[in-house]
Amino acid sequence: MALFDLPLAELRDYRPVIAEPENLDAFWADTLAEARGFDLDAVFERVESGVTLVDTYDVTFSGFGGHRIKGWLHVPAGTVGPLPVVVEFLGYSGGRGLAHERMSFALSGYAHLVMDTRGQGWGWTTGHTPDPTADAGLGGIPGVMTRGILDESTYYYRRLYTDAVRAIDAARASSLVDPSLVVVAGTSQGGGLAIAAAALGDDVAGALVDVPFLCHFERAVTLTDSNPYNEVVQYLRRHRDHVERVYRTLSYVDGAALASRATAPTLFSVALMDQTCAPSTVFAAYNRWAGAKSIDVYPFNDHEGGQEFHHLAKTRWLAALFSRTE
Repeated sequence: MALFDLPLAELRDYRPVIAEPENLDAFWADTLAEARGFDLDAVFERVESGVTLVDTYDVTFSGFGGHRIKGWLHVPAGTVGPLPVVVEFLGYSGGRGLAHERMSFALSGYAHLVMDTRGQGWGWTTGHTPDPTADAGLGGIPGVMTRGILDESTYYYRRLYTDAVRAIDAARASSLVDPSLVVVAGTSQGGGLAIAAAALGDDVAGALVDVPFLCHFERAVTLTDSNPYNEVVQYLRRHRDHVERVYRTLSYVDGAALASRATAPTLFSVALMDQTCAPSTVFAAYNRWAGAKSIDVYPFNDHEGGQEFHHLAKTRWLAALFSRTE
């Protein structure tokens, strides 16, 4: 493992041309309007997690297509009044896991909604939400990167990005949450979802975006041979006649395009030895972010990024953000 991408000085000014379909904004406006035509029907059921300092609720709400999406809502034990909330999205192949697994923001005094990831949960933690329209299409590669990839209307990430926006709606539906103080957060795939949710959701207060996946696809799939991007490479290696169609579909979910529509304050992180989400793809999104922004750089780390060190930076950033909104 070594530095393989652009030097940091060049990364800070890296602003490639990002292909944007002419109907990008209309596509997402129509998609979200369709999703909001279904009753959100957010349900919060108290569960026992075994953690006495945190109260946990099993969450169910309607996402894309009215499909029922799971999640957890954690709050400091005994909470009765509205709190700022962090809505967290998860990394590739993971699901919401068990109730006690992800409570860090609740332990810092905030509400913490963890969204399950439809059709995932085969990897580093378990999931509980199916993807009812899981059509991989012709010759789909295992994983979700090529699921429905020949058309933006059938592509997997259209559904998942919509779920992410609806998760914000679900958080706001809880009496335990201050609807004006919603921060979105995530690492890797979760970071890409946080970008999308900040760009497409309504008036989020901030975004925590760590080593984000799903950005600057044209560079990402040709610069790294690591999965999940390599799933696209494997597909195109066989389906040589689908390159143009695949790139067009990916342009609708490219975080580097959507970042230019995100106006909330953000804290990014990037790792300069990241073999999965190359630093230039992260900076392509960061440098197009339309709101106030800062980025923490971890020079000697791979895709694990800043981990526990960066969590401290995030808690300090949240405290400063919420103190400004009081």
